[in-house]
Amino acid sequence: MFGTIRKKSVILEASSPDHTSIADLHGRSFPRGWSKSEFANLSLQNNVTLLVARSVGNPDGPVLGFNIVRQAEDEAEILSIAVDPKARGRGLGESLMREAILRLRADRIEKLILEVDGSNESAIKLYNKLGFQTVGNRPGYYRNEGRVDAAEPSTALVMRLDLV
Repeated sequence: MFGTIRKKSVILEASSPDHTSIADLHGRSFPRGWSKSEFANLSLQNNVTLLVARSVGNPDGPVLGFNIVRQAEDEAEILSIAVDPKARGRGLGESLMREAILRLRADRIEKLILEVDGSNESAIKLYNKLGFQTVGNRPGYYRNEGRVDAAEPSTALVMRLDLV
């Protein structure tokens, strides 16, 4: 009658127990999923931040999304970001990106770079909304294994957001 009420989410730094959930979500989101040990190794690097989204009031609940950011000198890169298909449409991807951007600005990082499959219209729309600009492309970068609608590899768009 009054519409759907969205559950509120919170963005937190991932902890060791989250690595299993992140690896599971990554495996469901990408053709070549990363393992729990790969996430554990990333989390040990001082220049890498693993953010997770959870429902407010459920700190031990399932990981609804993640964003992995690596810093180097005055720039940063989104290594991977995904939202659970069941939780899409709630703005979690945008929340994960905005939290990363806030943290990077606080660290005086000048630019943020990412690569996105050129066929991923919803992600590209989000990145454009956040102010990212396409600065290059890598033809045939994504092999699209397991996708019925993709007969050949797709192009990766290289996008940049200036933070200063």
